[in-house]
Amino acid sequence: MTPADALRRIRFWLVLFIIGLVLSGVTAFPLQTELDWFVAVLHHSWIEPTATSTHLLPWTERVQQALTVTNESYPFLAYGTDWLAFAHLVIAITFVGPYIDPVRNKWVITFGLIACAAVIPLALIAGQVRGIPFGWRMIDCSFGIFGAIPLLYCRRLIVRIEQNRL
Repeated sequence: MTPADALRRIRFWLVLFIIGLVLSGVTAFPLQTELDWFVAVLHHSWIEPTATSTHLLPWTERVQQALTVTNESYPFLAYGTDWLAFAHLVIAITFVGPYIDPVRNKWVITFGLIACAAVIPLALIAGQVRGIPFGWRMIDCSFGIFGAIPLLYCRRLIVRIEQNRL
C-alpha cells in the first residue's frame, strides 16, 4: 500500500466517522418528533408483537410519555439535549484536522479513541443510576466500540505512514 492509498483509506473512514457524529448530533434536536414516529412504527400490526415481547414497545412508550410530559411542563430541559447535539457537531468538526493532515493531527484520533472508551463506563454506570434497561446500555456501549474500530484502523495507518513502512 502506498502512502496515497493509506491517506485515501484514512479519509474514507474519517468521513464515515464524521457522518456518524453529525447524524447523532442532528437527530438529538427533534427527539419528540422522532420518538412519536418510532412509537407509531412499533404499533404497526406486523411488528407490534415482537416489539411488545422484547419490551421495546413498553419501554419506548414510557420514554415517549416522560418526554411528552417533560416538554409540556418543562420545555427548557430540552436545552440540555440541544447542547448534546451541538457537542456532537463540534466533535465532528475536530476530525477535519486529521482528514486534512492525519500525521500532524494524530492526537485527534487518540482523543476520539479515549472518548469511545469512556462511553462504556458512562453507559454502564450512569445508565444503571438512571434506570436505563441493560439492553439499552449495551446499545449505548456499542457506539463506543463501533466508533473505535475505524479510529484504530486510521491510527494504525497513520503510524505506518510516520514510520515510512508503506
